[in-house]
Amino acid sequence: MTIKVLIVDDSALMRALLAEIISGAADLEVVGAAPDPIAAREMIKALNPDVLTLDVEMPRMDGLEFLDRLMRLRPMPVIMISSFTAAGSEVTLRALELGAVDYLAQAAGGQPGLAGSLCRRDPRQDPRGRRRPLESRAANRRYASADSRAGRSGLLAATAE
Repeated sequence: MTIKVLIVDDSALMRALLAEIISGAADLEVVGAAPDPIAAREMIKALNPDVLTLDVEMPRMDGLEFLDRLMRLRPMPVIMISSFTAAGSEVTLRALELGAVDYLAQAAGGQPGLAGSLCRRDPRQDPRGRRRPLESRAANRRYASADSRAGRSGLLAATAE
C-alpha cells in the first residue's frame, strides 16, 4: 500500500527537497506540493492525500491556523516541518495540541530522517490519538543533550552534521 503525501511549504526549494526525500521511500508517493494553505485546501479535495507535511510560516495563512481549520473540518495526519518546530518550542507544542502527529526541525541541507519518520507511522491512525516516539524526537533529544554540554543550540548541531 502506498501512502499519499501532500507537501505544503512556501519555499520552492524545500518543496523540491522534501519531494525528493519522500519519493525515495518505496511506500510513499508525493501526490502534490502546494505553496500555501489556500492552494493546499484545493489539492486536498482533489488528491485525497493520506498525510500532509506543513510549514509554519507561509503567505496568505500560517501553518498553525491552517492546521486548526484542517483538524476541525477534515482530520488527517500532519507532520510539521519548519525551522520554528524545534523540540520544546512554543510553536511545536501548539502544533501538537492542534493535532499534528509529529514535527521535524528544518535545518540547512534538509532532514535525512524524514522519509523514515513518515514510514514508521500509520497514516490512517487517529491524528489526535497517541503519538509514538519517532526518530525526529530522539534525534532532537540527542542534539539537545550533546549541545547543552557544548553550549550550542540543537539546531546548530543538526546543521553542522
